[in-house]
Amino acid sequence: MSHSNPRILFSPEEAFARHLDEKDPQARFRERFHHPRGRDGQPLLYFCGNSLGLQPKAAKRIVEQELANWEEKGVGGHFEAATPWFDYHRRLTGPLARLAGAEPGEVVAMNSLTVNLHLMMVSFYRPTRERHRVLMEDCAFPSDTYAVKSQIAFHGYDPAEALVVARPRPGEDTLRTEDLLALIEQSGKTIALVLLGGVNYFTGQAFDLASIAERARRRGCRVGLDLAHAIGNIPLSLHDWDVDFAVWCSYKYLNAGPGAVGGCFVHARHGRDAMLPRFAGWWGNDPDSRFKMHLLPEFLPVAGAEGWQLSNPPILAMAPLRASLEIFDEAGLDALRRKSLILTGYLAYLIDRIPGGAFQLLTPGDFGARGCQLSVRVKLRPQALLQALAAKGVVADFREPDVLRFAPVPLYNSFTEVWHLAEILRAAAAPA
Repeated sequence: MSHSNPRILFSPEEAFARHLDEKDPQARFRERFHHPRGRDGQPLLYFCGNSLGLQPKAAKRIVEQELANWEEKGVGGHFEAATPWFDYHRRLTGPLARLAGAEPGEVVAMNSLTVNLHLMMVSFYRPTRERHRVLMEDCAFPSDTYAVKSQIAFHGYDPAEALVVARPRPGEDTLRTEDLLALIEQSGKTIALVLLGGVNYFTGQAFDLASIAERARRRGCRVGLDLAHAIGNIPLSLHDWDVDFAVWCSYKYLNAGPGAVGGCFVHARHGRDAMLPRFAGWWGNDPDSRFKMHLLPEFLPVAGAEGWQLSNPPILAMAPLRASLEIFDEAGLDALRRKSLILTGYLAYLIDRIPGGAFQLLTPGDFGARGCQLSVRVKLRPQALLQALAAKGVVADFREPDVLRFAPVPLYNSFTEVWHLAEILRAAAAPA
């Protein structure tokens, strides 16, 4: 993950934003996406890619091709379609591995995030009386917390005791790396699993995953990551960080559509272990024996992350992800990250210039400790401000009681859009 601030002197004039757009080599990818429009027919200022990414224009064509394959070939589409359904998921493996910093055999597109988290915890949360606790960050995504608490209780432990929550220092909004490392060092002998978000969904903080994973491994803890807000957003090196597993959804920064198929990483050292406990299903079986069924009734997992699959791939849910991943491969995540640092830095700069102290940035000021998202605490009339933004065509995300989340996404947001957002915020925060 890059921790270097871009060397650029920002300016508050609209002409400066337009100049950045004119010089932006990534600007061309904006036209590869559909942009929602308001009732007046004008494009909305869409800053909600941290919740649902925009639709790649190619997605419709790819989905319609699979519908045509189904129409024309029926069951034959499993082997006779232009992209055969039998190994359709493998068309996603290479691009996902590049985004995850993984070897191809370490990733698989399957299920949804929370389903994958449960499947991973079957294998990697193996509690004992001495080591049964799970470490999570404060304000982790609720579904993760529900899953973890239910797994703890399933194994017969009390979530109130077994769930360890790393919290910011009093008066602070985000976690310090040294505090997380100290907590792991202090309590590591009782922690079975360290489970963190790569980027915290609420604050937008990106964690120093390499340091955390190294400390956790040294203390004998398994390491799992929720990358819902990280994959396609920040550079990842899951294999080199030696994390045990990671899970993600694909409808945020990966732009695969509402409820799209999720993904999973399992480190190669585990993927080769056929004896590792897991829940099994037929698509995790060795493909050479998958259709022998009753002739070979014993489960023999395919090596790698694919061995955790349960069911055959949902083709119509995977097709839009193909469209998005093609764009990522063309654009390159490193180049997108460079633009993202400037986009988000520019928005933070403009918000800081709004007089009156109406806004407080929760996301860390260090460029390398955040992704696309800025979380902003609204100090005066947050609900009224939200309505004012909507009236001006701004699509953003509000979290009770007073936090707005904005995500300038480098694939499809422009610097001029960021400038207009800041002007709308300035006007809405002005005294009545």
